[in-house]
Amino acid sequence: MPHQPMPPRTLTTRCCIVGGGPAGMMLGYLLGRAGVETIVLEKHADFFRDFRGDTVHPSTLQVMDELGLIDGFLQLPHQQIQKMDGQFGGSPIRISDLSRLKARYPFIAFMPQWDFLNFLREQGRRFGSLKVMMNANATDLLWSGDRVAGVKADTPEGAIEIRADLTVACDGRHSTVREKAGLEIEEIGAPMDVLWFRAGKAASDNESVFARLERGRMMVTFDRGDYWQCAFVIAKGQYDAVKARGLEALRDDIVRMAPVLKSGIAEVKSWDDVKLLTVAINRLKRWTRPGLLCIGDAAHAMSPVGGVGVNLAVQDAVATANILAAKLVKGPPADEDLDAVQRRREFPVRMTQRMQVVVQNNLIGVALKPGEGPLKPPLFARVINAVPWLQGITARFIGLGVRPEHVHSPEA
Repeated sequence: MPHQPMPPRTLTTRCCIVGGGPAGMMLGYLLGRAGVETIVLEKHADFFRDFRGDTVHPSTLQVMDELGLIDGFLQLPHQQIQKMDGQFGGSPIRISDLSRLKARYPFIAFMPQWDFLNFLREQGRRFGSLKVMMNANATDLLWSGDRVAGVKADTPEGAIEIRADLTVACDGRHSTVREKAGLEIEEIGAPMDVLWFRAGKAASDNESVFARLERGRMMVTFDRGDYWQCAFVIAKGQYDAVKARGLEALRDDIVRMAPVLKSGIAEVKSWDDVKLLTVAINRLKRWTRPGLLCIGDAAHAMSPVGGVGVNLAVQDAVATANILAAKLVKGPPADEDLDAVQRRREFPVRMTQRMQVVVQNNLIGVALKPGEGPLKPPLFARVINAVPWLQGITARFIGLGVRPEHVHSPEA
């Protein structure tokens, strides 16, 4: 007789979260803390992914504090930054000063995202209601009529079906769940893409400049202690042209913009050491279907401008738990409860994306256009540089965001 495939194993839970990124792991932690039976599916075997958002802003640090996790969290290796300085055509500009924030943690912590996610997973182990499944790749949705009833997933042990009262898509800007649900995306667009790479850093290399703009190019450098994390910004769709010029030409452009990388750029040995990140700004018109909610990048892809993506994802998770956790303890949430999450979070998302578009169009897009003569700082950047209290306003937008969330979900 021909071999019959094993029927998929079936699990049942109150909430199934697809994706173990910042939104998924934070929401899993909060629901586990509230006593909600929750399964988080992460398709990879670990969280070790390079070139992911590593900036943990004051809004997220405040959430960690409210959860009683901040002391252990800040013991993890990280760097702190308060003042964000740039160079525009050679002119120094201070863009923001987080020391002016009236926040308990007025700084940005640079921490590898895998450390952040591992920390949340380890802290969540004490909740019997939370199960994190690694190597579990969600492939499709389960339906009951027009209602999402869970997900299908592949695991090393075979296919599984997870039946859930609520499915939450946290699987990023290329969300499988979002696609299977047929949710409509509104594209906003971005004028640039980013080449990410690491460069070596000597102990004597110290420089506070993080953004450099010259005519036709832009670069961002983050001091990560023993290496530089770098973003070379190129005009949208120009990667093939950059690659055609050759790696040596790219390295020369990089060192010309950031001489501090002269010795460390040797670590960029081939194009395998350079990762193309295609920048997109978009958002779902509707974040929900009956039985389904999308949050984080699955609901709204952000530009890297301001480094706010991780923190908006965490804010989404906090708001979701605030609105749904107590209801999920008792049973399936109503459709209007899911819509309440979108109503709560859509305004901050729209405002943040609008500000990102303003920066892209009036700063980055202008700089990336070829032209003659040196690049001059735009008027708004010169005004911010000249008026220190304005640096506190930009710091508030970057560090705390629009309508930051606070933890109000129950603790079992």
